[in-house]
Amino acid sequence: MSEHVTVEDLAGGVRLIRMNRPEKKNALTGAMYDAMRAALEAADAEASGVGAVVFAGVPGIFSAGNDLADFMAGAGKPFTEAPALRFIRQLARTRTPMVAAVDGIGVGVGTTLTLHCDLVYVSPAARFRMPFVELGLVPEAASSYLLPRRIGLPRATEMLLLSEAFTGDSAVELGLANAVIPADMLLEHALAQAGRLAALPRNAVAATRRLMRGDQATVEAAIEDEAKAFDAQLRSEEAQAAFRAFFARSAKPGVPA
Repeated sequence: MSEHVTVEDLAGGVRLIRMNRPEKKNALTGAMYDAMRAALEAADAEASGVGAVVFAGVPGIFSAGNDLADFMAGAGKPFTEAPALRFIRQLARTRTPMVAAVDGIGVGVGTTLTLHCDLVYVSPAARFRMPFVELGLVPEAASSYLLPRRIGLPRATEMLLLSEAFTGDSAVELGLANAVIPADMLLEHALAQAGRLAALPRNAVAATRRLMRGDQATVEAAIEDEAKAFDAQLRSEEAQAAFRAFFARSAKPGVPA
């Protein structure tokens, strides 16, 4: 488990998974990924009593994506064995309904994990970005498959190739989020909606999710295809150069690491 992820089971069968590393903008370490994966696996257990899961960060910060220093510390191992990929695989196969409450930045996996959530609520300060290509990498979490099918290839190209940021308002307009909620009411609203999901007949919810989501095998295959390409790019000189440039910028005074 991780000190930077808290898991709380609330009344009504709702599990709250909160990323809590504000000093690093909730940048995700391997331990944080493992903690969230374990919480999702446990939620799916028949006797868990969990009917819905809510992902949240801290006020003003959802997640800045991977902690690159932590990520590169394990770069000698194949990406196919990385905690990040184990979490992504579980995210795609989780049967329990998932809700995201996004306040502030959602970068990289802080954006792509929301593509797997059943409901997504954002604050006026929400701002999403997927800078994979800028780092010499490729998208993950099946975003290269899911995003073009959700919003069309032209807009997905801007987001995945050009790494263009988009706001919470834009996410709602594009159908990537359900509603913009004031920041001080965001988590309460997400938990209430999760409670509504958890109160519904569980088997009917599971069957309806499966029917709406379509072919699960295709999504999982996209995750594996991305993982192979990600692993190859991770070892490339262009990715290494991008990482060196990132760490050089981070080391400058006034620039967060």
